[in-house]
Amino acid sequence: MKLRIVSMILVLSLTSGLLGCATIEEHKGAATGAVIGATTGAIAGAVLGKEGHKTEVAIIGGLVGGLIGGAIGHYAYDAKRTREETAQKYNYQSSFGTMIRIEEASALPNTVRPGDKVEIKLTYAVLGADADKAINITEIREIRHEAELVGKPEVNVSHAGGTYSSSIPIFMPSNAKKGRYNVIMTVQTQTAKDSKETSFNVR
Repeated sequence: MKLRIVSMILVLSLTSGLLGCATIEEHKGAATGAVIGATTGAIAGAVLGKEGHKTEVAIIGGLVGGLIGGAIGHYAYDAKRTREETAQKYNYQSSFGTMIRIEEASALPNTVRPGDKVEIKLTYAVLGADADKAINITEIREIRHEAELVGKPEVNVSHAGGTYSSSIPIFMPSNAKKGRYNVIMTVQTQTAKDSKETSFNVR
């Protein structure tokens, strides 16, 4: 499965945070883009698919408030089920139109300390009426601490129908505030949307 990027934005830092350099690596046959750095603004990086084709990816948004000084790591995705397998699981018919279902949202490990890494993971199914047409998808991970928005990394991708998992590591700053962080995961297309919430704790 090859990742196609829907939109690309310019690198923009809204604060004096450091934007890291993009590097390339291949991980378990899945697409992996090394995207390190930034407190706010946009981060541009590279993705290498299992066929070896290099494309560009952008993570829109970043870390703000209590997470300033942290970093966003590699965006990675993998295909879990084919379109046919996904359609069978959901008894999908083309008359349903575009369908999005978040199957799993998690933040691992559940408890971390300042300076640790939290992997924000998402697994979702997407199906469209046209089996041969890729679907434009936006993945949003909204992170809040005591109701304050502290991060909102967003990725625009294009997938054929199927089930996919993706992850973005968040490196907590050394002065991260303690307590519970709620993460609202949203996956949306032009006509369909699904959300699911998870959380992690900083001690």
